[in-house]
Amino acid sequence: MTYLDATCPLVSKVHLEAQRHSRAGREIILIGHAGHPEVIGTMGQLPEGSMTLIETVSDVDTFEPRDPENLAFVTQTTLSVDDTAEIIKALQAKFPSITTPRREDICYATTNRQEAVKVMGQRADLFLVIGAETSSNSKRLVEVAKREGAGRSELVASAENVNWDWFEGVETLGITAGASAPEDLVQGLIAACRARFDISVEEITTAEESVVFRLPKILKKDKVSA
Repeated sequence: MTYLDATCPLVSKVHLEAQRHSRAGREIILIGHAGHPEVIGTMGQLPEGSMTLIETVSDVDTFEPRDPENLAFVTQTTLSVDDTAEIIKALQAKFPSITTPRREDICYATTNRQEAVKVMGQRADLFLVIGAETSSNSKRLVEVAKREGAGRSELVASAENVNWDWFEGVETLGITAGASAPEDLVQGLIAACRARFDISVEEITTAEESVVFRLPKILKKDKVSA
């Protein structure tokens, strides 16, 4: 039987971090959202009771560890960068010796999109985020756009889900997509807007992404046989 591990390498990194902390005997905090598949998967890497979920700064205030000097934290990869920073700040203030990730756990694509939305949201009368209702990082983009001043911010699965009444009085539209949304959905939304309105498109770039994940050998074309 042939099997492939399709877990995002950045999520696998969090799993490995949690396992490393567990082997070192540390009590582990996971910053994330209850019920999210990634949170369920990460907590499932270790025996029940090994990890405590923290969702808000208020959770930090009420959390009482077994040993305050032997703590570590990891995070869900698709969180709001700003909200997570506040939780981490509260953890480090309450538990100064807490062990932190060697590298930031939040996905680089999530971080970059949030930074771009911060710039775009200030100018947008309406902001559309392409993504699924189950996508945590897409929902965070909607929240960031609202927080940065967008007149209205909505999550849509594709151009087919847009309510065109939202465009009443709109002069500047912001568009982005969740980290796993395909580019053709973005282009489809732009095409749908162009079919209805006289538009000009301006791309906002706040970071260049160069990370490449290698395909498993079995999936490389030169290894596939009929």
